[in-house]
Amino acid sequence: MKSPVKNSFPLGFPWQTQDPFLFCVYHLDHYPKGKEDMSPAATLEGRNLGNDFTVKDGWRMYHGQTIPGFPSHPHRGFETITIVNKGYCDHSDSLGAAGRFGQGDVQWMTAGRGVQHSEMFPLLQTEKENPLELFQIWLNLPKASKFVDPHFKMLWHEDIPTIEFEGGTVKIVAGLYEDVTAPKPAPDSWAANAENEVAIWNIHLNANTSFSIPKTDTPINRTLYFYEGSELKIGDNVIQRNFGIALDASHDTTIRNGRKDASLLMLQGKPLDEPVVQYGPFVMNTEEEIQKAMQEYRITQFGGWPWPYPDNVHPKEKGRFAQYPDGSLVEK
Repeated sequence: MKSPVKNSFPLGFPWQTQDPFLFCVYHLDHYPKGKEDMSPAATLEGRNLGNDFTVKDGWRMYHGQTIPGFPSHPHRGFETITIVNKGYCDHSDSLGAAGRFGQGDVQWMTAGRGVQHSEMFPLLQTEKENPLELFQIWLNLPKASKFVDPHFKMLWHEDIPTIEFEGGTVKIVAGLYEDVTAPKPAPDSWAANAENEVAIWNIHLNANTSFSIPKTDTPINRTLYFYEGSELKIGDNVIQRNFGIALDASHDTTIRNGRKDASLLMLQGKPLDEPVVQYGPFVMNTEEEIQKAMQEYRITQFGGWPWPYPDNVHPKEKGRFAQYPDGSLVEK
């Protein structure tokens, strides 16, 4: 029987992806207790503030100067999907949308013709540590949708199905598993058409158990990311932690877990098969379109920045919430 494993590769920063995905990064930071202003209750000396990507004392400030995170920056031509398993993320954007989400929530943002946003990690707990675990995934938009209106959507963890099976769980952020369907993605997403078979699953396996992924007749790219555990077996292939596995989706795949609990992310989807030209936060089909995107951003700032600070965070006492561009508010 042919092995479903096409190849495996070490997980770097970011993780290697396949079309229609452009980028995937895994953040795991063991942040200390927070101060009242939601900054770390620890010295920031010795850090390259504004560009701190070196793990020091178990955590990073990223582009934050006071609070960890990513101050205002632009995107065009693709979507960001942010899955926050632990901790919280404060979102603000040039549409006037905002939110605080975490503990399993997912934010799905279509950048389309252009948007600015910030993603900051407020350290809300002052009496204990503030661990953060999140994935950010970039899903490409087809040429026909590169200039759609930006869109902001929250998938609250209460609404995201988590399927329990003998030996573990699978959280369905996108796609379907055993006829259980994820919440609808953003309306202009490549994932919005079921024929594209886009799936984003977070799989957790208990020690010495197995999990099967069914084959598909659609020619899709399917990648597993093994980020927590000891080792797995897929057919005759032994996979170590911190490796990715490109799978042949025309074959059923059975994952046999080893002696420790394991966690995996699965990304799959029908490829766009279109040219990709990327310059930082802009992803288009031609170099000319990239130049136009840069010029337009210089002139318009994609609508400007309506918030008081580029590293905007929301009041500490606020819970999980989403404020939409039309002014509607959802509080959890």
